[in-house]
Amino acid sequence: MTRHSSHTEKHYTERSGWLRAAVLGANDGIISVTSLVIGIAASGASAQTLLVSCIAGLISGAVSMAAGEYISVKSQQDIEQADLKMEAHELHHNPDQELKELTKIYVQRGLEPSLAVEVAKQLTAHDALQAHARDEIGIFEQTLAKPLQAAFSSAFSFSVGAVCPLLAILIFPAHWVQIGVGSVGIISLGVLGALASYVGGNSVWKGALRVVVWGILAMLFSFWVGSLFDVDVH
Repeated sequence: MTRHSSHTEKHYTERSGWLRAAVLGANDGIISVTSLVIGIAASGASAQTLLVSCIAGLISGAVSMAAGEYISVKSQQDIEQADLKMEAHELHHNPDQELKELTKIYVQRGLEPSLAVEVAKQLTAHDALQAHARDEIGIFEQTLAKPLQAAFSSAFSFSVGAVCPLLAILIFPAHWVQIGVGSVGIISLGVLGALASYVGGNSVWKGALRVVVWGILAMLFSFWVGSLFDVDVH
């Protein structure tokens, strides 16, 4: 009986697809909608106007994030599929040349020439396209582009992030809304940055600080722009 027969490792790169989209969406949801609310509040708008603006920002932002992420990741997927199609064509028409190419890759990675030839032959016999996709092109199954997953992750996480300023508007009294929204936004960004860094295997403090600093800068800029307009919108 082997003690380590069921040993498996979960690497952080396996999370890169959905994690990047989710973090980007949540971060954008908090920063953009919070900054929007703070900017409008600085102009003298009413609490009702802030609430409507926040909801509009949540809906439009979630749709925009989903569409943008889908198009971006779909383009990446199209490139991957085009490369795989090209490689499949070469494997069919020039198998010997492709075998030499794979062997050369393994030699460059440190294998002895004789061993590199044997490894290339065995991997080619097992799954030639997979071997070339992984070792020649750099396409791995764990990091394949998934447009729908990325789009859903971005839209959902943006909405979750945008709910933070929305709840702050509903909870805090009118004269405290601006400070409340800003405070909730900063705390939310800190938690998000720490969580994303933890899931990604990095320092939670560095991740939190990085997100919070950029978020505060965005809020301050929005506040400054909003303060230029002395408008009371009802």
